[in-house]
Amino acid sequence: MIRYSLICEQDHEFEGWFKDSASFDKQVKAEAVACPACGSTTVSKALMAPAVTGTKKKGAQAPAEAVPVATSDPRHAELIDTLRQLKKHVVENSEYVGERFAEEARKIHYEEADKRSIYGEASLEDAKSLIDEGVELHPLPILPEDKN
Repeated sequence: MIRYSLICEQDHEFEGWFKDSASFDKQVKAEAVACPACGSTTVSKALMAPAVTGTKKKGAQAPAEAVPVATSDPRHAELIDTLRQLKKHVVENSEYVGERFAEEARKIHYEEADKRSIYGEASLEDAKSLIDEGVELHPLPILPEDKN
């Protein structure tokens, strides 16, 4: 999955996840990508800063992506609250399987285990593989407080 920073014709910025670049292009052309703030389907990729490595100590991790913590647009706070509720609902109504996510999701998909909602961790490679196999999955939103 590829995460793009997107911008609509009204300059609202948001994110979107796509299988690949071609999938993004196809969905935008079909007007299937809409701004969550205003509903505009005139959407393009926003300018993104590349990850640049400097002279950090060996083994140091790059800082997490910047997440806006304040905005004058009240719809932003409303959206973050909705995402919090969504994440809380998933956590409260699903089984946490940790790093066994890909294995458990496959078992459920191929009816080798009881059908149930699960959540956990998976590498990008595992997530792509699951999607290629037709396993339905969705990333949980990363909230501002998750970055602190």
